[in-house]
Amino acid sequence: MELQLLIDNLTNPALLFFFLGMLAVRLKSDLAIPSNSSKFISLYLLFSIGFKGGQELAHSELGFEILWSLLFGIFLAFIVPSYTFFILKKKLGVPNAGAIAAAYGSVSAVTFVTAVSFLELQQIEFSGHMVAVMALMEAPSIIVGVLLIAIFNKQDKEKPSKRKLLNHALTNGSVLLIMGSLVIGFLASDSQAEGIKPFTTDIFKGFLAVFLLDMGITSGKKLATFFQNGWFSFFFAIIIPLINGCIVALISRTITDSVGNQFLFTILAASASYIAVPAAMKLAAPKANAGLYIPMALAITFPLNITLGMPLYLSIIKTF
Repeated sequence: MELQLLIDNLTNPALLFFFLGMLAVRLKSDLAIPSNSSKFISLYLLFSIGFKGGQELAHSELGFEILWSLLFGIFLAFIVPSYTFFILKKKLGVPNAGAIAAAYGSVSAVTFVTAVSFLELQQIEFSGHMVAVMALMEAPSIIVGVLLIAIFNKQDKEKPSKRKLLNHALTNGSVLLIMGSLVIGFLASDSQAEGIKPFTTDIFKGFLAVFLLDMGITSGKKLATFFQNGWFSFFFAIIIPLINGCIVALISRTITDSVGNQFLFTILAASASYIAVPAAMKLAAPKANAGLYIPMALAITFPLNITLGMPLYLSIIKTF
């Protein structure tokens, strides 16, 4: 890993605000972002990245690379939860294994947004269709997690219908907003997009910094209860994302020649959902311990990816 790349990432103001949030919790400060403001900022980030991705997609030639990219993303969303479930099942039980597998097969929109900011800092271009890849990876992993729980949890008689679960996965707010924004951005003309550019682009990094401050506060609060569940889940939350990220960093070149696209594929494979999946698993796997899979994704994997992960993955891509 290039030392300067790591230093540049660790001194990124947005990332430093994340650490400030964690420090505030350790110091028992009353610093907090109002819940309504936090929700608005998260919706804004999804809207902005989706809209800009749609604009980029509108200026891209629809060809085999886009098709293969979408199929590769969906493949990752199926394969990651499938293999991680069997690693987790014996140690943590079927409901927890299914929920965690779904989280790690799915993606973190905030990690993706942070990765986009990282690429812009490094002046590396990427394609707009990668936003569509991210959006399409949400639902399949949730479906796989739910199906694995249904197959292996024979004693659970109170199972919601598959139709209800599929509908919940596809209409989840974050999935619907990112997809809808992508379509709107695709349909908007250049002059129409220019009219809202101050909102979609100019203030983006400021909102990202405030949101990461909130994520730091939330992560810091969840760490204490997380460590009560033992070390297995802690090591899983570190090792599995690194394995997924490093493998995809090496094989993504078969899908695209773009360094930026390869990097985003890697981030998508290495990240874990702590928004869409918990919302779905609350319905699909009520016996799964939310105090386990949410801190794993949010308090361990998320900071790992945005600190050490991103410069590591980019170094692998550039080296090979």
